Amino acid sequence: MTKRLATGVLIALLLAPALPVRAQDHPRAPQQSQSQQLPQTTKGAPQAVMMQASMSEVSDGLKKFISRYAAKSADKKFHVPYQRKNLALDLVRVHDDRFSSLGGDKYFACVDMRGTDGKMYDIDFLMVVQTGKLTVTETAVHKINGKPLYNWKQEGGVWKKVKV
Repeated sequence: MTKRLATGVLIALLLAPALPVRAQDHPRAPQQSQSQQLPQTTKGAPQAVMMQASMSEVSDGLKKFISRYAAKSADKKFHVPYQRKNLALDLVRVHDDRFSSLGGDKYFACVDMRGTDGKMYDIDFLMVVQTGKLTVTETAVHKINGKPLYNWKQEGGVWKKVKV
């Protein structure tokens, strides 16, 4: 009986890495370390010509994007739609520790922003980073005052939002 139990535990431990990834707070590439450089590529460019962008360069690019967007609005706030409302937000900080490569030239970042309603909002940004250019493709309210509205789960190599 003990031998069967030990064999079962051993098999379970060996198979554990093959089990599906549970939902998590933010998407991450499986092999990505927090100090990894984020690549910038141009399709068809020779490998030797491709550039590297550091996380700080991407962070600075995102801060500039938010700042420029806010500067163009009448109230100098960054605006995000949420539940048929227009949230007016001020940047508090970019989570430099949560930048993630989603494959190819797609990346994820999240920022903390304070609303004019006094609430703290965690905003997720999906973006495309190409040589000298950062393009935000999606923004979403992820948390309000620390309470998540959704989490992330990788399915078939693609990150998807899942209910909390």
